[in-house]
Amino acid sequence: MEDQQANHEESLDPTQVLAKAAILADCEKLAAAGVTFVAVHFDGSGDSGVTEEVQCYASDEYIHDDSQPIKHDVSHLQQHFEALVPFGYENDCGGFGDVVLDVEARRISVERNDRFEDYSTTTYEV
Repeated sequence: MEDQQANHEESLDPTQVLAKAAILADCEKLAAAGVTFVAVHFDGSGDSGVTEEVQCYASDEYIHDDSQPIKHDVSHLQQHFEALVPFGYENDCGGFGDVVLDVEARRISVERNDRFEDYSTTTYEV
């Protein structure tokens, strides 16, 4: 598992490297404010997508649609979180997911879920 993470870090483009550094640089301030997670949700399909507003959470875990955001202004991090949203998630059937900062662990994770179409074929003689 660590190899996959190391390999992915090596594949970050320069903009993503800067975005990651900028986000991690705010961890002390966020922790002092009682923030445990910072997240942005993305969703799209048919070549169109949207990235929601970055929000803060003070919970033991982050689960989109289950966790309740708290009031803490992190709008200055919006562009940095958006830089980490996976390219092409909105193409074809689309996809959705989250970019999540675990403040205490100082770790950023990206969860991407891709939608796809499938079909089943049945052949029989009559």
